[in-house]
Amino acid sequence: MNIIYAPCTSRNASQSLPSRHNVVLIIFDDLRPTLGAYGDRLAQTPHLDAFAQGSSIFTRAYSQQALCAPSRNSLLTGRRPDTLHLYDFYSYWRTFVGNFTTLPQYFKEHGYYTYSCGKIFHPGISSNNTDDYPLSWSAPPFRPRTEQYMNSPVCPDRWGVLRKNLICPVHLQTQPYKTLPDIESVTEALRFVQSRAKSRRPYFLALGFHKPHINFRFPRQFLAHFPLSKFYNYTDDTLKPPDMPAVAWNPYTDVRARDDFKYANISFPYGPISTHQAAQIRQAYYAAVAYVDDLFGKFIAGLDLQSTVVVVLGDHGWSLGEHAEWAKYSNFEVALRVPLIIRSPEFPLEQAKRLYGITELLDVFPTLVDLAHLPALPTCNRTKMPPQLTCSEGKSLYPQMQGVGLATQHVALSQYPRPGLLPTKHPNSDKPKLHNIKVMGYSLRTDLYRYTLWVRFFAQNFTCDWNEVYGEELYDHRLDAGEEMNLASLSDFDEVRMRLRRRLLQAVGS
Repeated sequence: MNIIYAPCTSRNASQSLPSRHNVVLIIFDDLRPTLGAYGDRLAQTPHLDAFAQGSSIFTRAYSQQALCAPSRNSLLTGRRPDTLHLYDFYSYWRTFVGNFTTLPQYFKEHGYYTYSCGKIFHPGISSNNTDDYPLSWSAPPFRPRTEQYMNSPVCPDRWGVLRKNLICPVHLQTQPYKTLPDIESVTEALRFVQSRAKSRRPYFLALGFHKPHINFRFPRQFLAHFPLSKFYNYTDDTLKPPDMPAVAWNPYTDVRARDDFKYANISFPYGPISTHQAAQIRQAYYAAVAYVDDLFGKFIAGLDLQSTVVVVLGDHGWSLGEHAEWAKYSNFEVALRVPLIIRSPEFPLEQAKRLYGITELLDVFPTLVDLAHLPALPTCNRTKMPPQLTCSEGKSLYPQMQGVGLATQHVALSQYPRPGLLPTKHPNSDKPKLHNIKVMGYSLRTDLYRYTLWVRFFAQNFTCDWNEVYGEELYDHRLDAGEEMNLASLSDFDEVRMRLRRRLLQAVGS
């Protein structure tokens, strides 16, 4: 039987549509595609892999900025960091730029009960210290009580001293409240789902996992799943590539600041980290992913997938030694590419459907609107003044899920700011504050290439001088998926490079 969805004009009207699907958005923090469903042979993610089997898997999805607050606010508003003027953690778009409608707010305005568990918006000023409540959410968001200890000395070393370690496998009974934030968030999300089981009003639930974001704190048993020996030859990269512009480098200051790495004498800014420490970080990252996969399995088992649209994604990636870099804070593929998996009762699948077109996290907002059969979200008109409050700069992936078009013409545009041309501790070149930003790196991912241009940026008026270029990168993914060889200086690629520069300027809107 075909279900006909009538346009929704008020909360009462939407409440009269019990057949409307619930929607669940699941965000993992700092998750690159280290999943079996994405072909990673080291991953142990049976629950996410099983979920992906009946889903659409977007194999080339990209974040707009490899930093939590800008990425999440971009995803949740459907606007690029340049539109939000948010590149750090210290401004709230509604008061700083414009009162733009968010994804959960749009669903709330169309009759959905909206609720947030865990880390969805980045906490703090960038979400008004309220997780954007009450505009985005029908009830105050749930934040785990153990969240306050995320960066506290809670990692016992072999002498029993509590440390602020990067690698922190623990016994739960030794931790505050004998639990961890993601365990609390899943418990609350399951409680919420059960409480809404008999409601005629559809819900929009956002569940945000804190892991695998550092520190790598997870139940100790997950570490045993991953022999350390498997992570020594993960990548051949041990030194900064000689043709990488210095402005492109991230010196992984947050990794260096942890107690178990603080005294390792890792030279600033290029390291390298020792082979043994590198293997330990990779092992811990994969163990953290296995931990949240286990929690994901517990949550998804309590969900009625026959009546629920589910989207699973990472907010950005994380480098595991590629280019001898760690953490995020860059414009490389490993920092920007994320898993994006969508499952809808409208498209029942017996096996995974892999979609290879270039997609962006910006596309999630309009896609979910279409999957819920709400009034279509308009595409933002950049020249319209005053700016539209309800629109998206992304595209809907709904046609691709229907099998209409391969989207090979699409590109992904990402960016990262720097305070100067060289990596620095003060100001922190990994996480510069707005007033310190003097360089912006724009990165264009096409079907075949990644092209990145680092230019002069003026924080006072959010403009760029495109003639003042501080670095240029060109990688051909047909032969160089690891982005190891920068082709920008080779005259044989001048025509390709200039064509991509024109396309990047067009994408930026300059």
